[in-house]
Order: sequence, then structure tokens, then C-alpha cells
Amino acid sequence: MKIGVDEAGRGPAIGPLVVCAFGSISTSNLIELGVKDSKELTRKRREELFEDLSKMPHSVVICQPERIDNSGNLNELEVELFAEALQTMPMGDVMLDACDIDSERFARNVTKLSNRFCKAEHKADQKYPEVGAASIIAKVIRDRVIEELSDDLGIDLGSGYPSDSKTRNAVKLLVNGKLPHSCLRWSWKTVKDAWGGETPPRPSASQQTLF
Repeated sequence: MKIGVDEAGRGPAIGPLVVCAFGSISTSNLIELGVKDSKELTRKRREELFEDLSKMPHSVVICQPERIDNSGNLNELEVELFAEALQTMPMGDVMLDACDIDSERFARNVTKLSNRFCKAEHKADQKYPEVGAASIIAKVIRDRVIEELSDDLGIDLGSGYPSDSKTRNAVKLLVNGKLPHSCLRWSWKTVKDAWGGETPPRPSASQQTLF
């Protein structure tokens, strides 16, 4: 089995970071389905592929904003998340989409923490269908979380990325309480700027969601 691991939501100011490990027995089947880097697909096509891919072996870790804020280093956190996503996967050849500027260091760190030998490359989601499949699942799940948050709050959160004007407007609304809203990443500059200075210390991170 070939296992690919990728994430969605590293940079947003709103919502979780989602990591997926995906196991493929047939690379040719993924190619025939049209699997590729999620960023190269329309939302509609990602949703269609998700229906097929979610029936295949995979593991997802949803890392909530409070855990991100309470982590000292995002690269180190992603090592933890990638290792956690691999915990419940069958054995196989593992390829990671490198989240560290040093791909070999990222592979070594995930290997050490997961007790699985891992390789890592930058833009692996464009080169390996199993990593592309992981990127699709992670992206669709994160998009759905943001959509649910928008519905629950009655605010269009946009994509969650600071470059999105809808997101920036939403952040301004979500810092009007005694504390910034829990869906925000309090440690992000976008949130601090909207808050008007250094944000308060964040309560301890809640347990990440696995399914």
C-alpha cells in the first residue's frame, strides 16, 4: 500500500488545520478517477472525488485553533499531526507533502514520532496520486467545517485566509466579545490587529478530533 499525507488550512486565521493520511492499493485507479492536487480542482470536482475517496482507507486529524495557538511552532505541530494521522493507517510506503522548508528534516521528524519510515517532498500532492487524494479529503473537510461555522454564526467567513476580504471583515466582528471567538487563531497577526493589540492567553487546547 502507498500512503500519502497532506494538510489543508495551514495559513488561515479562522478554523482548523486538517491533516489526512490516505492509503492507496492502486495508483492507476486514482489516476483514472482524476485525482490531483486539490488546488488544481474546482470545488465541485473535489466534492465528487471526495465521495469515492472517503470510502478508501484514510485517517483524518482535525486540529482546532486553540491547539494551534498553544503550540510553540507550527512546523513542530504539523510533525505531530502527520504522525497522529498515520497511527491508524495500515503499513505501507509513506510519502509526505513536506511542511518544512527542509523536506528531509520533516521526513526524519515524522518518522521518529510515528515509528514509520517516511519520505517527504515539496509539492508531493502534485507528483503522487495518494498525496493528492489526501489533499482532496483534507480540503473538503476543512471547507465543510468553515461552511458550518458560517451557518452557525450567521457570518460569511469566506475562505478563512487573511487575504480574503470576507475573512478580514468576519474577524473584525468576531473580536467584539470579552475574548476573541474560539474559531479564530488568536496568535495570528490578522486577529491581533483586529483585537487592537496582543490577544489574551488562550485556554489549554482541547483534544483534537479524529475520525
